Amino acid sequence: MKTVLLGLALAMVAGDAYAISRYNSMGMSCGQVQAHIENEGAVLMRYRSRSGAPLYGRYVADIRFCPTSTRPEWRYIPAADTGQCPVLECEYYDLDDDPFLFGR
Repeated sequence: MKTVLLGLALAMVAGDAYAISRYNSMGMSCGQVQAHIENEGAVLMRYRSRSGAPLYGRYVADIRFCPTSTRPEWRYIPAADTGQCPVLECEYYDLDDDPFLFGR
């Protein structure tokens, strides 16, 4: 019985939670946006569209932070100092549509 209780207690111990950080890109310079992404690997960035609608996206440091069947593609989001800060966002792709695969 003690073994079962010990096993349950160990199973309930919480490990590190890899929660994704959320930031507002309009409150940071482009360099700060890129530094947060590079340091954390993946972050959620919130910002407003030109019409004022709230938008967000998950931006990554490189392909290691993209789920299977996705790859990083360049996107531009607004920051405090520029309207076009280059960042990487995971985008789904189809291997059959890749012109560089299999020498097509």
